[in-house]
Amino acid sequence: MMQTQGGDSTEATAKPKRSFYAARDLYKYRHQYPQNFKDIRYQNDLSNLRFYKNKIPFKPDGVYIEEVLNKWKGDYEKLEHNHTYIQWLFPLREQGLNFYAKELTTYEIEEFKKTKEAIRRFLLAYKMMLEFFGIKLIDKTGNVARAVNWQERFQHLNESQHNYLRITRILKSLGELGYESFKSPLVKFILHEALVENTIPNIKQSALEYFVYTIRDRRERRKLLRFAQKHYTPSENFIWGPPRKEELEGSKTQKSPVSPASGHNSQICTHKKSKDSKHSSSAVLVNNKTSEEKKVAPGEPGEETDRTSTEPSSEAASPRNTEKDGNAENSNSQPEKTINNPTEKKESTSPPENDEEGENHNQDCENPGKTGSHDDVLLQ
Repeated sequence: MMQTQGGDSTEATAKPKRSFYAARDLYKYRHQYPQNFKDIRYQNDLSNLRFYKNKIPFKPDGVYIEEVLNKWKGDYEKLEHNHTYIQWLFPLREQGLNFYAKELTTYEIEEFKKTKEAIRRFLLAYKMMLEFFGIKLIDKTGNVARAVNWQERFQHLNESQHNYLRITRILKSLGELGYESFKSPLVKFILHEALVENTIPNIKQSALEYFVYTIRDRRERRKLLRFAQKHYTPSENFIWGPPRKEELEGSKTQKSPVSPASGHNSQICTHKKSKDSKHSSSAVLVNNKTSEEKKVAPGEPGEETDRTSTEPSSEAASPRNTEKDGNAENSNSQPEKTINNPTEKKESTSPPENDEEGENHNQDCENPGKTGSHDDVLLQ
């Protein structure tokens, strides 16, 4: 039987942390490298395509693709210890560790997808690497299963963590060259083996931090994260995916960030409250009355902006009344707190990356009530 590393190890019990650098890298990938990216659309030397057409060898080794596919297949020692072929087999629009390998361009991607010879060899290279990991491709839609040698290869994969970088590159390259749909089945399979079967437990951090976030479809990412959340142990250490209802309620009670529009409306409403309190016998009664009126008017522009400021999800959207109660509670205890609070305004203008990068970045903080930018949260 295959030996797996037990759950009493330091890695298994230590609470994981999100990486801002991983989030930034994968955000750029999913959005076609939008920042500081100069794409070469004109025809260049097409090194990656020519390599896959068996016209040139990969450098610096001088080996052609046909030799790799025919002679390296099953040679696990060579595939493990050679570190220059992976950038040629799975090219990206970013520089890897092999500086002889050329970055993909938009033009080259278009030409690659139209070249049947290149696509055929690309899929053979994918199958070869899956077998190296102990996995086999079982159909044309990208579904995978355990290979015959899965026990031996899973044990190796669990102990050779540099291969997790290779898997991330393979997933990215699949998306670039027309096989985005192949990514979810592979990531789901890895999550199942890591979290349910416990055959490759050491891979779960990379799977949740990197593999899941190579997938461009937000709905697919959420499905995978909910699956992982269901099986992750200990469950309280799960820092990805939609927040739990009780944690969301606690966070909203301690702080209720508002968008610029809702912040402006809050100022107006607060001034009105202060003005009305002068003509009332008790400021508390007036504040309570204002809170009740706020609940009766769900169509208020400030509330609408609040609801749309975060990425919608079934878990995150449900405690809507709690948010209102939290705002009302704050107005009772400190009626002028929302008038001039630059910290809350700063939070409301967080970058759009919040919705995309982590499904629940607030959980990355040790203290959910602590204010901070998206970058600060991820770096904690």
